Amino acid sequence: GGLATKIAPPDEGSSPEKLFVPVTLPMEHLQLKDSDGDGGNSHLSITVVGASGDLAKKKIFPALFALYYEDCLPEGFSIFGYARSKMTDLELRNMVSQTLTCRIDKRENCDEKMQQFLSRCFYHSGQYDSQDNFIELDKKLKEHEGQKVSNRLFYLSIPPNIFVDVVRCASLSASAVAGWTRVIVEKPFGRDSESSAALTTTLKKYLTEDQIFRIDHYLGKELVENLSVLRFSNLIFEPLWSRQYIRNVQLIFSEDFGTEGRGGYFDNYGIIRDIMQNHLLQILAIFAMETPVSLEAEDIRNEKVKVLRSMKPLVLDDVVIGQYKGHTKGGKSYPGYTDDKTVPKDSITPTFAAAALFINNGRWDGVPFLMKAGKALHDRRTEIRVQFRHVPGNLYSQKFGTALDTATNELVIRVQPDEAIYLKINNKVPGLEMRLDSSNLNLLYKARYSKEIPDAYERLLLDAIAGERRLFIRSDELDAAWSLFTPVLKEIEEKKIAPEFYPHGSRGPVGAHYLAARYNVKWGDLSIDE
Repeated sequence: GGLATKIAPPDEGSSPEKLFVPVTLPMEHLQLKDSDGDGGNSHLSITVVGASGDLAKKKIFPALFALYYEDCLPEGFSIFGYARSKMTDLELRNMVSQTLTCRIDKRENCDEKMQQFLSRCFYHSGQYDSQDNFIELDKKLKEHEGQKVSNRLFYLSIPPNIFVDVVRCASLSASAVAGWTRVIVEKPFGRDSESSAALTTTLKKYLTEDQIFRIDHYLGKELVENLSVLRFSNLIFEPLWSRQYIRNVQLIFSEDFGTEGRGGYFDNYGIIRDIMQNHLLQILAIFAMETPVSLEAEDIRNEKVKVLRSMKPLVLDDVVIGQYKGHTKGGKSYPGYTDDKTVPKDSITPTFAAAALFINNGRWDGVPFLMKAGKALHDRRTEIRVQFRHVPGNLYSQKFGTALDTATNELVIRVQPDEAIYLKINNKVPGLEMRLDSSNLNLLYKARYSKEIPDAYERLLLDAIAGERRLFIRSDELDAAWSLFTPVLKEIEEKKIAPEFYPHGSRGPVGAHYLAARYNVKWGDLSIDE
């Protein structure tokens, strides 16, 4: 089960499609230290393209350091930053060192580990579309790899308009000769069905599907990973996981801050493309899928695709869009979306959206899946809320008065912040009278587990190094996701539908409540006891 498999170099003059032979890898990849099976005879080169950007500084380098700290990287590895800005190795190391942190529960020899890690970080400056610059990068990578079998991972932390240039140059000029070459691509993967398909087609001129790792960092979050465990390894949930017992499912994403200078990027995409079509839809697919044949990547991804393909096409009537406006509260003024310098003054890009989705299959027929995502709302949270049906012929209905709705069970999976899983149950209030109230059976992660929860990027990078594709998005999955949202996005843009305004720091536009009410649903995150 070697991590690197020697393959013959391509014939001279072979087409780029033939440059790579996919290598399948073992699942037991958590400790990669010497799992190569070849006595450490391979070298891992990770190239972060767009190394001077925000994502690289805040997420990718810290995640790589965390993996190094936990001894999850192989003995032989080097990390290269590649970007246009001129920088020395030392300047890169200084920049990276600002954002590295050690795990709270493992503080010993932290500085020493940091120094060792930084000494393996190098920088190469070059244009994104220059094969010559990538040939120079290849030379540098070879110096570090020596005689070992080279495995190369490219992380594209760059705007989508230069993806293809980088993939072309990297695959033609800097791919591994004997080991594997893999490319991690960040969203957005296009902005509708056509552009996404065009991007996939172009990428596949230079890479096989096996080499493309489309990352959605929400899939690496601990509680999203736990969703299948909760469902498939506890008898009490799986029998209830259907239209028979579930009234509605809510997928909620909210941030309590606006675009704050990132408006230029955001204005081109809007909240539906930024959050719903990927993060929330991916969570929905994992939530609603049938039991996969096994935990192998392809089995899981097959089930997710089936869910996406059974979904009813989204119609404009089932979508509400909003945009936050400036607001003064307690003497402090909060800016509106169009006050952001990087956003056009007349922009009608939505910063909030709510949608009702339906899955046309036997398990979920008629159950509304309500999604909402927004910026500049009253709090920051990502959660999945499952509202169960009323108890038929409830003996205690008198005790609840009119508020029977508040008396239904609800399972809440809070992905962030303060990771938790809790179940709302009805309970008798102690005392001589018969009074009922709603209480929570609560698993609060930080109270139960002292370990710090790894960042999503750590898990995803580790998986990409090991060739584990379970948490990455397959191209047919991406197509299905886009075909669900593209018609509605086109309609919103062609008809120039104006978003409903909501004040910065509020609970979002009123339209979202009407949408939910139409399907007889109350948003769970807005109830009094939240």
